[in-house]
Amino acid sequence: MDFDFALLLVVATAVCGIIWLYDKVLLAPKRRVTLEKAEAQAAGALPENVVATITHEPGWVDTGRSMFPVLFVVLVLRSFLVEPFQIPSGSMLPTLQIGDFILVNKYHYGIRLPVSNTKVLALNDPKRGDVAVFRYPKQPNINYIKRVVGLPGDRVTYVNKTLYINGEAQPQELLAQLPPSRPQRLVMQERLGDVQHQIFRDVNRKGIVGEWVVPEGHYFMVGDNRDNSNDGRYWGFVPDELLVGKAFAVWMHWESFFSIPDFGDARAIN
Repeated sequence: MDFDFALLLVVATAVCGIIWLYDKVLLAPKRRVTLEKAEAQAAGALPENVVATITHEPGWVDTGRSMFPVLFVVLVLRSFLVEPFQIPSGSMLPTLQIGDFILVNKYHYGIRLPVSNTKVLALNDPKRGDVAVFRYPKQPNINYIKRVVGLPGDRVTYVNKTLYINGEAQPQELLAQLPPSRPQRLVMQERLGDVQHQIFRDVNRKGIVGEWVVPEGHYFMVGDNRDNSNDGRYWGFVPDELLVGKAFAVWMHWESFFSIPDFGDARAIN
């Protein structure tokens, strides 16, 4: 079941913040006034149990006040700095394994508001070869992770399982055949501009053939598991406003029974 965790976090933070502010501005002063009146009537200090009763905070106030700073810090970190994701599919093999937990730099492609993803501060543009997380154009509540292949204005051609950028073939070198005796999959090293990385090619699967011209403000994304990736070759381009961030580290691996074997995405750890 997919749901918008960012929206849930924003709402929870806002509710707890309102509770904290309501208590600070209205309820806490009333408790202090009540305590001062009680002390004046008693003409001295009150017993501790009486003071505790008068100054007691309702449970919902205590929960909201204590949760607000925690939720606020999480919201800031997750929305503007670093967000963890888990890889549930094999579309980025061999670069990312099923079950890898990755960290994504949320500000690398610009500072964006949570939920709306509106860019408020432009920083870096995606570069060819980046591994980027983005919202799937056909269903934006799902996060996908692919490699940036085409930049705005590029003409991308895919034929004979080879990428051509503006007519120039991107070099591939055979590293291994799996299994060695009766190869079903080839491990290739590919170069995209200045970036070298490994890709998988299935021997018995016919590769898609096509050519795409990347519009301004859009990017063309392709998975490293070339014959098992639902990517731009099938559904087109990713607009800048759907970019989430740049993947930069794998911090843990745990392959659960929820993993998806082939086509897939990157799911936020909610």
